[in-house]
Amino acid sequence: MVRIINISFIFTAIGFLGLTTGCNNPGQQQQEQVAAPPVVNPVLPGDRPDPTVIKIGDTYWASATSNEWSPLFPIFKSDDLLHWELVTYVFPEGAPDWAVNNFWAPELAYDSTQNKVYAYYTARDKETKRLSVAVASADSPEGPYQDHGPLVAQELGSIDAFEARDKEGNLYLLWKEDGNSKGQPTPLWAQKINEERTALVGEKQELFRNDADWEGNLVEGISIFTKGDYFYATYSAGACCETTCNYKTGVARATNLLGPWEKYEQNPVLQNNSDWQCPGHGTVVEKQGDLYLLYHAYNTKGSVYVGREGVLEKIVWTEDGWPTFENAALYNRDKETLTYEEDFQSELSPVWQWRVTQNINYTTDEKGLLLGASRENNELGTLLVQPSQSPNYEMLATVDLSQTGDQAMGGIALVGAAHNGFGAPIAAMGVSASQKGLQVWQTIEGNTEVISEAPLEKANETLGLKMEVSEGHLLTFSFQRGDRWQVLAEKQDASHLVPWGMGFRLGLVAKGDSTQFVNFKQVQMKNF
Repeated sequence: MVRIINISFIFTAIGFLGLTTGCNNPGQQQQEQVAAPPVVNPVLPGDRPDPTVIKIGDTYWASATSNEWSPLFPIFKSDDLLHWELVTYVFPEGAPDWAVNNFWAPELAYDSTQNKVYAYYTARDKETKRLSVAVASADSPEGPYQDHGPLVAQELGSIDAFEARDKEGNLYLLWKEDGNSKGQPTPLWAQKINEERTALVGEKQELFRNDADWEGNLVEGISIFTKGDYFYATYSAGACCETTCNYKTGVARATNLLGPWEKYEQNPVLQNNSDWQCPGHGTVVEKQGDLYLLYHAYNTKGSVYVGREGVLEKIVWTEDGWPTFENAALYNRDKETLTYEEDFQSELSPVWQWRVTQNINYTTDEKGLLLGASRENNELGTLLVQPSQSPNYEMLATVDLSQTGDQAMGGIALVGAAHNGFGAPIAAMGVSASQKGLQVWQTIEGNTEVISEAPLEKANETLGLKMEVSEGHLLTFSFQRGDRWQVLAEKQDASHLVPWGMGFRLGLVAKGDSTQFVNFKQVQMKNF
């Protein structure tokens, strides 16, 4: 079961002047631009923060933050940067032994000399409780990945890793010191790392920090690329993740990797537009001689309820050689293309997620999905979910009570947190069926409130359950007998459950005795 640099922008992989060469034929570039298909955003729908992308041959590979949902760090594959397939995860079996939570900011890098892929990532150490930068490696982007553990864990925390080579070919690890978590500045550091990516070497050196007014209390999410004689950096500043976010993106440049770095006087180069807000933390990648930034942003309609989605935008250059953006990315994806159906007759689709703290128990076969019940996750039970992808959608599931334990209840839920604060405990609102009847409920910090309930007409019946969501947070719950739907609770406001740094998840829940199962026959999700 079940992230240039970056391309790696390792200079031994593509050559320090490779990007310059790719952009030096204006006629060819113009022809390719005319022929190129339009960017349909979001290219990574749903909650996919801190996206990273590399190019190996003619194929692109991407990943994104997982937060507290396992499997950790999805691996997406694409031939064109526009259409992506989720193929596997860096850690399909769950968290590495040393790490407990805050699984953020993966960054993929490719070393063509070694023919290896490296996946840097952030996680919190179980023992020290510090945010740490770690790395795993694989012979293929599809894995399997071997974890090499933490590389750096400063007292204030170390996050947002990125690797780069200087003009002499020396390999460096770049990262952010998480000073904003303690009211301190946030320097971006660089330090040599060995070719095996297992240890830092020598002394760290500061690149730059948050010293411009527009940057607020932090800079983070650095991505390095090159053109001509310059190293360029995209980086983010401001508040990334809450309902009052003000995230923005800036650029800087230097003739040497270690600086001195010059920030663009017209920063920020990416900020709110009519369709997207709080854009930032991305990676630059090349396509047909042009450079693109894959970054995250909240759609202005879906906002924090959907989460930070993967948005692609082309870099444009000023006459004096600065990379900027038209800042005109649209939300132009047809939401109906995001419909999802599954009958669980074969292996579980990789799109499903569960809490990183839980080892779920399930089987799939001709009977459908048998999902093991539990009382984990603050009494919510076992959760099998997906990111929401639109502020307006419905989810339907069929529960067969004849194959469900008499001490278990199963249904569908919208999963968030107790409040929009960092580290808030998990919470949810949903509808469930059991041998005792139907319930619409809300569970916060282990306490369950029954909002509405209805009896069964007969024992062991098969029921359809439906959750309709509008404006990202207004929930209507219904159940089906035969062809008839009956509303159990209408327009329940779940806005108080939106989590910090994550969009809502929606999916299946099985609560009760851990020796029992809930039988789900099928699910369907429609976005509007």
